[in-house]
Amino acid sequence: MNRLIYESRDLGLNKVALDDLPGGPEAFELAAKFCYGIAVDLTAANISGLRCAAEYLEMTEDLEEGNLTFKTEAFLSYVVLSSWRDSIVVLKSCEKLSPWAENLQIVRRCSESIAWKACANPKGIRWAYTGKPPKVSSPKWNEMKGSSPSRNTQVPPDWWFEDVSILRIDHFVRVITAIKVKGMRFELIGAAIMHYAGKWLPGLIKDGGGSIDEAGNSSGCSSWKGGLHMIVAGTKDDIPTAETKDQRMIVESLISIIPPQKDSVSCSFLLRLLRMANMLKVAPALVTELEKRVGMQFEQATLADLLIPSYNKNETSYDVDLVQRLLEHFLVQEQIESSSPTTQSFSDKHMYDGAPRCANPSAKIRVARLVDSYLTEVSRDRNLSLTKFQVLAEALPDSARTCDDGLYRAVDSYLKAHPTLSEHERKRLCRVMDCQKLSIDACMHAAQNERLPLRVVVQVLFSEQVKISNALANNSLKETGETQYQPMISNRKSLLEGTPQSFQEGWAAAKKDINSLKFELETIKAKYHELQNDMDILQRQFDKLTNKKQASAWTTGWKKLSKFTKMTTLESHDIDPQFATVPGEHTRKTTRRWRNSIS
Repeated sequence: MNRLIYESRDLGLNKVALDDLPGGPEAFELAAKFCYGIAVDLTAANISGLRCAAEYLEMTEDLEEGNLTFKTEAFLSYVVLSSWRDSIVVLKSCEKLSPWAENLQIVRRCSESIAWKACANPKGIRWAYTGKPPKVSSPKWNEMKGSSPSRNTQVPPDWWFEDVSILRIDHFVRVITAIKVKGMRFELIGAAIMHYAGKWLPGLIKDGGGSIDEAGNSSGCSSWKGGLHMIVAGTKDDIPTAETKDQRMIVESLISIIPPQKDSVSCSFLLRLLRMANMLKVAPALVTELEKRVGMQFEQATLADLLIPSYNKNETSYDVDLVQRLLEHFLVQEQIESSSPTTQSFSDKHMYDGAPRCANPSAKIRVARLVDSYLTEVSRDRNLSLTKFQVLAEALPDSARTCDDGLYRAVDSYLKAHPTLSEHERKRLCRVMDCQKLSIDACMHAAQNERLPLRVVVQVLFSEQVKISNALANNSLKETGETQYQPMISNRKSLLEGTPQSFQEGWAAAKKDINSLKFELETIKAKYHELQNDMDILQRQFDKLTNKKQASAWTTGWKKLSKFTKMTTLESHDIDPQFATVPGEHTRKTTRRWRNSIS
């Protein structure tokens, strides 16, 4: 104070302004009382401001032993840092004391103290904590009246979530970083991050720890005025740009401290955080990292979480490109794990307890169902191009889908929303599904679907006919005798009874059309055979006429003469057998006659 007055060189100076004094008028008043020998009550609420004010006022040991700097430092080291309650309160009060609290290592020491106590065994906790009450905005240890947990009380693992969640984002990051160094389980760290996000980002988590009152203010921010709390709460007096900036800082900080292990946070939380990151224009590197994290556990996602709006103008209502990237990250992760199942990182061992994720083939099946549901939902958008639909539908391998009913619903929905597609585009769209993987209900619906190309309908009918034939053949192999026919009929009746009436009528009409086509085909085959026979007859007659023209009259006469000679010889044998001569002589004459005829 003497130096300030001397440097001003104003003889009539009767007032000194200390605008940059840390701790404000309250800290200066306590320092003044200390100078005049008045007893000062040091508490966790005023110790940080008083320690910074003592440093600002240069109340050090160089002037007098036992000065304010020494006393406040001793109180911090031996009283505050040994108490869970005091460490939280002091770290909370440091939000208004930057950069003095950082330079004096108050923030670091309080963060270390909180981390050590948070990592302590819950069975050994004997101090009071807030826990997770339904509507408590900040720790109120004064109202607990020393209600520390007794030896018989079981302390939950998440006992420290609510107390830590009242801190500002930069101090919360310091605490979580210190907790990670101490080796806490990643599941608890992820749960603490989700609890904090639910309190500071209203609307991010439906069942989050922080509730929102009727005025739109977060319940976690209603206990004090000013600072980041009121900005994030989104009151009417805040500037939208400031609110956006602070929320972006929270989202970026939370993304950077999420543990790298799978299942440290839920996939639903990651997708909601990704939605907010896209809305707030978070740094692209952090968004990409978050997308990779979602791809690691994409099979846990739900359709509601995937319906992320597209914030680009003149495009689809939902961000289809984002889902395509998430699916690609999932497939890349699956490929890496399936190609090297024996080489696992430290995080993988904790993730899967020594078993690679590729041992669970149902992950791709769940993702395929999710993608089919997503395609059905976004196909109603008229701005969705056929190429995007086809690329997303064909991204998964064929083995991921055991049944294409969901894909058929998506195709039918797309055809309904885009009636102006050409025949070529409709055929191209229908190539994404396999007719042989459709169920009976889907086949019956497709048989009477006028939006499908005719070729696809024929494929569906043929596939269904083959399925029914195979089913009947399998049943006939199992049953023998007279009881063989009855089970097949009952199975077919039960099969038809379990399907909608409209599908049964459509199937009956389709079978009738098939039978009529078969009858027409048989008729054409019969006519073809008749024409083939007529052609053969005409060909033989033509050959005969050709041969008659080529033969001469001399050759024809000799043929007639040889026939006549043979006939007379046969008649002589039949009429005069009693005049038969000696066999040798008869043979000789017959032979000579045959030779003469030949000559």
